[in-house]
Parts: sequence; structure tokens; C-alpha cells
Amino acid sequence: MLDAALSHSAVSDPIEMKGQLHSSPAAVRTLPIPAVDEGLLEAVRTGNLRDAVSLAHRQHGLAIGRFAMAMTGSQADAEEIVQETLIAAYAAFPQYRGEGSVRAFLFTIARRKVAHLLETRTRRAAATSSENIADPNALGEVDAAAKERAARVRKALDQLRPSEREAVLIRYGSECSFREVAEACGCEEATARQRVSRAVKHLRELLSEEGTP
Repeated sequence: MLDAALSHSAVSDPIEMKGQLHSSPAAVRTLPIPAVDEGLLEAVRTGNLRDAVSLAHRQHGLAIGRFAMAMTGSQADAEEIVQETLIAAYAAFPQYRGEGSVRAFLFTIARRKVAHLLETRTRRAAATSSENIADPNALGEVDAAAKERAARVRKALDQLRPSEREAVLIRYGSECSFREVAEACGCEEATARQRVSRAVKHLRELLSEEGTP
């Protein structure tokens, strides 16, 4: 979770990860298929695309929704992103060859949908954005202090570079591995790690300036 990542012990410094920062695309492609994806990939191979989409929604829909909610600040937009991602996946599954994880494949689609939505919608005022992230109906939070912290985190996230915001939200908001972050963002694993590390460092600085614990 992102809150845990913002503690100083949660994310290693890039210098400490020198031995881990060089993962080739070939290494990613030869990773074993996660057990959770076996049934979904079998449905794709046999042409049962409706079953494949149903499994994708059941296994990965919540993670995509959390990512979309964090990126857009809107529950309605997040739900729309999930639906559009699954519709696009239905069309794309026949061409999917199982390279990398299904989650990374779906996040690649979701990123494009989020980018398109953000490019075409009128930019909301900062106060409105804060209201969305603190809305108890959207996040299920009832504690006033927790809502205020959520608003501050949202404001800090908005100040990150888009590429770093995407990476840190996919990594911690949706609990993806660094390999999956790299696949979803279309970059090397080393780059994904660096983006996440920079994002967490920047978030800590921003929240510290505002006095957020």
C-alpha cells in the first residue's frame, strides 16, 4: 500500500538496488505464468473470450479500479475506465501471446484509457480534486483525520510527474511487481524502479512540508 511505502523503511534507495536494476525484456517474457492467470489464458487459447473477460474482471478489476480512481479522483470515471479496459481487452485477447503477466497487459490498456480521459476532460480545480479524494462514499472512510490525510496525499500525487505518478500508483495502489510496472508503462524494470523511488521520495518531501505524519 502507498501509505506503507511512504515510511522510510518501505522502499530501498536506488543505490542499494544496483544489482537488481538490470532486467532484460527477455527475462520478463520467460517468467512462469502466475497460477491466477492459468484459467484466463486457457479461456483465451480456446476462444472463450467472454470467460476470459469475466476472469479478468474478477481477478484484476479491483486493482485497475484503484489505479483509475487514484489517477482521476472520480469513482464514476474509475468505473468507466474498468469497463472500457475490459472491452478493449476482449478485442485484444486474440492477439495476446502471454508475454508478461495478464495484469501488466490490462494495465497497459488502462493507462491509455486514463490518459485519454485526462486529455479530453476539463481540468478540475484543486479544491474539487481534494473533495473527490476525501469523499467518504468513494473511499469508505469515516474518520475525519484519515479523510484529511487522503486529501493531502491526493494533492501531493497531483504534483508528481505523470510517469512517476503512474508508476507509484501501479506499484503500491494496485500491488504490482516492478516487472509488471515496467510492462504496463512500456519501460525497462530499472526505469520503473527509479520512477517509483523518485515518486516516493518526492511524496515524502511534499507531505513533510505540509506536516502530514
